[in-house]
Amino acid sequence: MKAEVLQNLDNPRQLEKLYRDNRAAFKKEFNALYPSIQEQPVAQIWNERLNFEGENISWGSGRELLFVVVAAFIAGLIAKIPQLFGLSPDYFYPRNIAFIVFPLLTAYFAWKQKLPTRTLAVVALLLLGSVVYINALPRNEQSDTLLLACIHLPLFLWAVLGFTYVGPEPASAARRLSFLRYNGDLVVMTAIILLAGGLMTAITIGLFGLIGLRIENFYMQYIGVWGAAAAPIVGTYLVQTNPHLVNKVSPVIAKIFTPLVLVMLIVYLGAVFYTGKDPYNNRDFLLLFNLLLIGVMALIAFSVAEASKSANRKFENLLLLGLSGVTILVNGVALSAILFRISEWGITPNRLAVLGGNVLILLNLLLVAYRLFKTVQDHQELAAVENSIVSYLPVYGIWAAVVVFVFPLAFHFI
Repeated sequence: MKAEVLQNLDNPRQLEKLYRDNRAAFKKEFNALYPSIQEQPVAQIWNERLNFEGENISWGSGRELLFVVVAAFIAGLIAKIPQLFGLSPDYFYPRNIAFIVFPLLTAYFAWKQKLPTRTLAVVALLLLGSVVYINALPRNEQSDTLLLACIHLPLFLWAVLGFTYVGPEPASAARRLSFLRYNGDLVVMTAIILLAGGLMTAITIGLFGLIGLRIENFYMQYIGVWGAAAAPIVGTYLVQTNPHLVNKVSPVIAKIFTPLVLVMLIVYLGAVFYTGKDPYNNRDFLLLFNLLLIGVMALIAFSVAEASKSANRKFENLLLLGLSGVTILVNGVALSAILFRISEWGITPNRLAVLGGNVLILLNLLLVAYRLFKTVQDHQELAAVENSIVSYLPVYGIWAAVVVFVFPLAFHFI
């Protein structure tokens, strides 16, 4: 490739094609060649393009920093509501834990995107209606529909956040793909913040313990709670103002875990058949099967979002195709199990919710697998794979809304 780069320095179109065909190899060969061609303006431009990295951390504008500080403080206040107003934590947190973070993240992107007043009103109505509705549901610890509503509410609020993130322009595949990448980067950044916070907590408590002061309760009730509540907000702020901080970590995580999860699933399915365990008559086993399915589906979506930035896309697409195929098998087992349980014992809110979720995931997986198969033959089809993921995101949000707002009423709050 070195010779091709040298020959095409005066041909921008061909140079760009070489770069897009294999970005990693192009960068390696160009950097090796650069000392001999650094006097040429074209080479200087390409050097800046390939190797420029911001050295300093940006803290954004003063207004943005103030917004984040206030939002983090409000998140801590929401988390402290049971202590401040004498409410039962067992009542408050299952219903409201998602409201500690999602409305504030939604407000952040609404402010950043400068949403029109009509869109802001819709978003505010969805958030306000959700908090009133979930807290108005009858208090019944044995209610399946209440539990389902509490489980699916974060997914619904996540969909509202995505709607806000995309902005006022017509929802494009690129913006939705950017939202998926933001979620992956946020997970990484929040994990780093929480890890650093946990280390600081241990050191602080240990130091005060050495001088005979026991501050564990005070520290965890105030500093710890506020820190945990603020972590996703601060993580979002850092990801948005300094995308270079984690944009190299997330693809590495996707590359590492995609083959590992594929191997794990193959071994796990073999172990299931070997041990004779099945999800047909074991409810807990079926639940774990579905949690596994959701986790793998999330990994596939995240990996597809990162695949477009990879130089060796064909091999990664083959891995994703294999992972999609094995996940379809897992989904088929879970789907047949829930259909078996419905045919034997009838419809319940739990079974219907699981059935609906499994059908949606299966349809999405089949579409993604088909697109990935086409991509293996022609890597230019990667955009179709991305679209098959991001175009389906609103469907999950709509299903979450049905489970949250329709199921309790349809099943009379049982």
